[in-house]
Amino acid sequence: MYKMVFIPGRYFMAKKIGIIVGSLRKDSFNKIIAETFEGLLPDGYEVVWIEIGDLPLYNEDLDHDDVPAAWQRLRDTAKTVDGVMFFTPEYNRSVPAAIKNAIDVGSRPMGQNVWGGKPAVVVTASPGAIGGFGANHHLRQSLTFVDMPTLQQPEAYIGNIPQHMDGNHFDEPTTGFFEIILNAYLKFLNRFVD
Repeated sequence: MYKMVFIPGRYFMAKKIGIIVGSLRKDSFNKIIAETFEGLLPDGYEVVWIEIGDLPLYNEDLDHDDVPAAWQRLRDTAKTVDGVMFFTPEYNRSVPAAIKNAIDVGSRPMGQNVWGGKPAVVVTASPGAIGGFGANHHLRQSLTFVDMPTLQQPEAYIGNIPQHMDGNHFDEPTTGFFEIILNAYLKFLNRFVD
């Protein structure tokens, strides 16, 4: 169900943006960043959090009559969104298994890819200096294959993340960078979604 938004003179449906966080940790930096992005969204957009932490690993043997409920929930939820914002740390120079599994589950069975055509943005953050560069590019590779047009610029690597935080809040320059990324993504999203 889409939320109706009123702009003087007309109503329109809010665009739904899915948020997927690759870290399953309760106090994840990437989750805090995702929540900050949600708070920065202007009117006309609605966030849908797409849960990935309870998904069984993809196994084609399970993808027949009795599909795991968590897989079906992810697929049904992903179908409702207009675009997806991915927030992820880097594990061993790549993406966490949970986020790759979510992409796999949503792209199957063959011919029923729920991700196709949905504009994406990839934001990576890390306590390390390079800000999840490897994960960012590995995730983009998978998104290309599942047919998700992905924002190219500005690139969104946030390094040394604890140094930019006070509790669950970010300093002004970091929040300003988030706004730049978000505004570029919304402009990109609106090229694909009426």
